[in-house]
Amino acid sequence: MTLPASHPLRRALNEEVHARPAEALITPCRISYMAFLAEDSERERAYAAVQSLSSQCAVTASGGDMNHCVVDFGTHRLIWERHTEFWRITVIAPMTDADPFERSALALLPPDWVAGLPGQLIVAAHAAIVRDDERTLDFEDISTRCFAGHVLMGAQVAGRHALALTDFRLQADGFCRFWIADRGLSPPQAGRTSQRLLEIETYRTLALLALPEARRVAPGLHVLEQKLRGINTALVNAEEVDEPILLDRLTDLAAEVEELDTSTRYRFNAANAYWALVQRRIGELREERIEGLQTLQEFIERRVAPGLETCRSVAARQAGLGERVARATQLLSTRVEITRERQNTEVLAAMNRRAALQLRLQETVEGLSVAAMTYYFVGLIGYLTKGAKSFGLSVDPDKWTALAVPIVAALGVLALQRARRRLQRRIR
Repeated sequence: MTLPASHPLRRALNEEVHARPAEALITPCRISYMAFLAEDSERERAYAAVQSLSSQCAVTASGGDMNHCVVDFGTHRLIWERHTEFWRITVIAPMTDADPFERSALALLPPDWVAGLPGQLIVAAHAAIVRDDERTLDFEDISTRCFAGHVLMGAQVAGRHALALTDFRLQADGFCRFWIADRGLSPPQAGRTSQRLLEIETYRTLALLALPEARRVAPGLHVLEQKLRGINTALVNAEEVDEPILLDRLTDLAAEVEELDTSTRYRFNAANAYWALVQRRIGELREERIEGLQTLQEFIERRVAPGLETCRSVAARQAGLGERVARATQLLSTRVEITRERQNTEVLAAMNRRAALQLRLQETVEGLSVAAMTYYFVGLIGYLTKGAKSFGLSVDPDKWTALAVPIVAALGVLALQRARRRLQRRIR
């Protein structure tokens, strides 16, 4: 049957839910696990290193892509996985020693190859899955032999088909350890159980990366809050001349808050995402309490959750500070705008007063202009009539001069009014 055209991402989205499957494990076995914080280029180099190692050993990486591949060396397997900001490798080998941690699976890889892996090591763990006949375990003996005598945390997991123990501490070799007793695990169950324990260790560590950031920014955040408090106090009794200065201070403060928020937002958001993954993986273990031991969930919630709450508190303070700065800036901007509008109104009123004065002055000048023009034209008429009389015409210069004064003045006034009307029409 011919199907309609598929969405270009249909196959990729279907494969995504099957990405990075848990390896089926035949117990007893030992596992070495390392996770590295790395940039994109370093993750690409790590993938290239895995491919190079498989070529040197004349084996082929199965399922090989830039996110996940498995290399089977016969005596052991190496799993490489790429994530958003880290990459990890898992080495799985059969258990050959009585002491589950006497030799690690990682020792089967070339030491110089391991030492040259790119990125910053953030998590390193050994896990041992041993067969157990559900006899009564001596936890003190296990602690002494495998965990340097430290206090153990653990529980029955996977529907009582396994028992998991750890101390969440770094041992002398720099690795933490997980001891898992197989009480009827199927190979897929063994793989999923070990993967969940290792992911709990990974994600709890990555979640706590935000705690140093929170401690770093908390003092600076307090300083910024004090600055805002000082600005708000000054704003209460601020004069008009102080408002532009306060607005500049608020603008600088807003820039500092934004820079602080930008530098920590990703880390705080990532911490919340990783913490959600930790809680999900703990729930998937289906822990059942062992008398006398603290469960993994209890330990992590008591020791990790307070640090995450500190991060959330600092993130909330940052967000709240940004909102308060924005409100103060808006309030002060409104005050500055009102002040400017009042100043503009005063300027317009002053311009109106100056225009009225100019109009009066213009009217005065127009009156003087009419008088000067009348005097000039009447003088010309007087000269004209006197000249006519000297030529023998019967003309009385005084009468003609007196008669011309009102006529010339009236014509001058009419001419000025006409010119004013023409100018007003042009302005409109």
